[in-house]
Amino acid sequence: MVSSSGSPRVDAESDFMRARRHQVLSSLAARLRNDTADVVQSVSFDEVDEALGRRAENYLGTRVISLDAIVGSVDKVRDFDRRFRPTSVINRQRWERLARASRTGEVIPPIDVYQIGEYYFVRDGHHRVSVARSLGVDLIEARVTAIDTFLAPVGIDARTDLELKFWRRLMLQRVPFMGDARAAVAVDNPPDYGVIAETVEAWAARTMHAEGAYMDKVTMAARWYAEEFEPVVNMIEEAGVRGEGERPTEAYLRVACERYRLIREHEWNAEVLEAVGRKGKKRR
Repeated sequence: MVSSSGSPRVDAESDFMRARRHQVLSSLAARLRNDTADVVQSVSFDEVDEALGRRAENYLGTRVISLDAIVGSVDKVRDFDRRFRPTSVINRQRWERLARASRTGEVIPPIDVYQIGEYYFVRDGHHRVSVARSLGVDLIEARVTAIDTFLAPVGIDARTDLELKFWRRLMLQRVPFMGDARAAVAVDNPPDYGVIAETVEAWAARTMHAEGAYMDKVTMAARWYAEEFEPVVNMIEEAGVRGEGERPTEAYLRVACERYRLIREHEWNAEVLEAVGRKGKKRR
């Protein structure tokens, strides 16, 4: 419940100081927890857009959206934290002017946002969002432009998530896995997605040379998964050379690289797996 002194000017000043105090305390708590900056900072729309890959955009008109669904900004990620509390006093007068207007019932124009999945990013109206949240408002009117992305807009809460998404998008654009393969081919180290793409393309080049026939990208992805990845992962499981907590794709890459280092060959058989196994599993 937001208190009122009867003076909109005094109340607006108190609103700002309360928002700044909460932001400072939150920042201090994050530092004591050794949280990274991207845990407390507003999420960058440009970074999300680049990581997921924009395919199209569509203006949806003016809608009422939840303030809790607004997670980031197009160009002011350093001016407000994740909960849109001001990180400095630079624009204090503008903030307090909007707070006074809100408290006296003036009409506040809609904000402008981009929508990616269930997330919203502010294009214009950062101070309006900040004031509304400070006053305990749940909903806000917004002009919404929806962005359709190449990757599904889920799991994008931190910059590390975005880096992984970015590399995965690049891999899937080179190697368009579908269905079960798309879900199964996954790693935790972002650059490994680049290694996967190169591995699949090299396999396809050898296969096309041997068969004397061209295969398109979709065929390449499907055949590599069915003819190379799945059989090898099954062999790895049977040979017991998959490390504890190691993803199947990570095990495949590790064993494939070790195999080639040992014998300079791309063939798979029990002897190869035994030789790789003798070099030791991934440390548990």
